[in-house]
Amino acid sequence: MTSSGVVSRQRVILITKEVFRKSIHLCSCIVPFLMEKSYYLVLVLLSLALAFYSFCEYLRLKGKVVPLISAVTAAASRKRDENRFVLGPVTLCAGIITASVLFELPYARIGIFALAFGDGIASLAGKLFGKVHLPLTQGKTAAGSLSCFAAIFISCYLCCKNCSASLIIASAGMFIELLPLKDLDNIFIPVLLSLLAKIIL
Repeated sequence: MTSSGVVSRQRVILITKEVFRKSIHLCSCIVPFLMEKSYYLVLVLLSLALAFYSFCEYLRLKGKVVPLISAVTAAASRKRDENRFVLGPVTLCAGIITASVLFELPYARIGIFALAFGDGIASLAGKLFGKVHLPLTQGKTAAGSLSCFAAIFISCYLCCKNCSASLIIASAGMFIELLPLKDLDNIFIPVLLSLLAKIIL
């Protein structure tokens, strides 16, 4: 296989991993709808899922394979996660739980949607279409940031029907996503944007 073929194959693998990983992000958008039906049950289930995943990761690092969970973790993990505890699912779950506990559902919904759509779509757009890299952002792209802004603005506007507030929240979300927070953006985005929504709405 030629060097260009190897690069192309590696790119396909990278994008496939990113699509799978961000599809988990996108699935988190159903949480607010479930919370409307049974708020406390969903919180308990999320907490149990967080504890169960953490235990499975502990076992995986000890060399014990947990059926399905270990395979999903391997499929979704990034290169930087090799031989480490994969924090992404932990911070994702923790961010959703924290926003839901600290803020009323209308505000938490805005933060959770920003995490699901803004952060999720930003990474995919950056990998697929990102050609212009932004300085001091550890590889973030203009395409990813603009996609993040658009996704948060649309999801926020659909929640609150307030254009100016949606612009402010989307701008803040795009700025947070640009910061080199790694997996911690899964906590900062829903919590800070829920707080911002509560302040300005």
